[in-house]
Amino acid sequence: MLSLLLSRLRDSPEGLSFAEVMQIALYHPEQGYYGPGPRRIGRAGDFYTAVSVGPLYGRLLAKLAHQTWERLGSPPDFIIMEQAAHDGQLAQDILDACPFPYVIVEPNSSYQTAQRQRLAAYAGRVRWISSIQELAPPAQGSQPALFLCNELLDALPVYLVRWSGKEWQELKVRADAQGGLFFATSRPCAALHEEIAHLPTHLQPGHQVEIHLAAKDWLRELASAPLYGTLCIADYGLDDEEFFLPERAHGTLRRYHQHQMDDRVLQQLGQCDLTSHVPFTRIIATAETLGLKVQSYEHQGRWLSRLALPWLASLEGHSPDTATHALLRQFQALTHPGIMGRSFRALLLEKSATPGAVSLEP
Repeated sequence: MLSLLLSRLRDSPEGLSFAEVMQIALYHPEQGYYGPGPRRIGRAGDFYTAVSVGPLYGRLLAKLAHQTWERLGSPPDFIIMEQAAHDGQLAQDILDACPFPYVIVEPNSSYQTAQRQRLAAYAGRVRWISSIQELAPPAQGSQPALFLCNELLDALPVYLVRWSGKEWQELKVRADAQGGLFFATSRPCAALHEEIAHLPTHLQPGHQVEIHLAAKDWLRELASAPLYGTLCIADYGLDDEEFFLPERAHGTLRRYHQHQMDDRVLQQLGQCDLTSHVPFTRIIATAETLGLKVQSYEHQGRWLSRLALPWLASLEGHSPDTATHALLRQFQALTHPGIMGRSFRALLLEKSATPGAVSLEP
């Protein structure tokens, strides 16, 4: 990985944006952290996700799918669509709990292979496409759907900027004579100007922030897709004011390895996960300019508690068996403010009908 980046740097004397470095480090087909195939998550991996907690998360999303289907008038061609499905575990948990057809957006053939193996029992109910642009618009118009992405945006490449006390400067990656990588300040590239205009200027010199242009581009692509219904974005993130607190002066960009987290993001590239908090205020602002409406935006704990309310009510007056005890432990991990309930957030957007739809025919 280092030799690959050094080769790129030789062709870019002014340095590479961190977005370029992060794209290579995470998604290079052979040397990237995610490129060769699904990573193990949970206790044996580098990090936990809501999916790794257990099947309850998928069952609650199946409840959301049913609610969305009913809200749209119970259309017979309703689908669930997921992007960033990893090894297919969430899809399996959802398919176990509801009858709707499932579409997975997955460009990586290694991931598709792992997902197909896991979901072999659901042949005929699941279809794969390589990109959102592959949604084929049949004559009847847009497809009614629940679109899901769980922890996708936090892994999209980000640019880095730092406040000098007078202006925002971009942090680019350069290499020294010994091949070591380091950050150097530079004038922001033109693509960053619009986002920089939204940043405050009352901060202490040295305050660092991530710019999520890839997330905005992804949202534009999704907004133009030929489907309508609910778009569910579940991830860990912050609101604008939280990014600019003194305790976050070094930004939120981190690397993860074997459940250890630090900010040494230029070390062991390709061997560690790189991630940053989703800027939900900017995501919501972008969504609204694209004609998407906010259905709800809240901490994961409150969101999942509302979805789980009928199930929890059904337990009253009964002694839970072993399986129910396990589900209740999962519920606590997903919703407790000190575990995942507060740091993770859920943004549900309403997308109106647009021309075109995805076909489920092979």
